[in-house]
Amino acid sequence: MISTILLQAAGGLGGFGQLLPIVLIIVVFYFFMIRPQVKKQKDQKKYVDELKKGDKVVTTAGIHGKVADINDTTFLVEVDNGVKIRFDKSAISLEASRALNNPAPAKA
Repeated sequence: MISTILLQAAGGLGGFGQLLPIVLIIVVFYFFMIRPQVKKQKDQKKYVDELKKGDKVVTTAGIHGKVADINDTTFLVEVDNGVKIRFDKSAISLEASRALNNPAPAKA
C-alpha cells in the first residue's frame, strides 16, 4: 500500500515536469532574444528623437552627412556643400552614427 502511494505521488509531478522545459525555453528566448531587441529599438527611437541640426549621421544605406533640417517624419541631410537629400527618420543607423561621432581611441 505504501509503495502504491509513493508511485502515485511521483506520477503527479509528470504534468508539470513535462511543461517545465517548455517554460524554461520561453524564458531563455525572452531574455536572450526579445528583451535585447526591444531595448535596441527604444535606443534607436530615443537617438532619432534627440537629433538636431548639425549632427553628423550615417544612414542605413551608408550615406554620411550633417542634419540640415528636421520634420515630423523626415530629415534633410547635407552630404556635400549645397547637396541635400531627404530621408525618413527610420533610415538613421544608430551604431554607425555613434561610431562616427565617438571614434574609438587608437591603440598604441
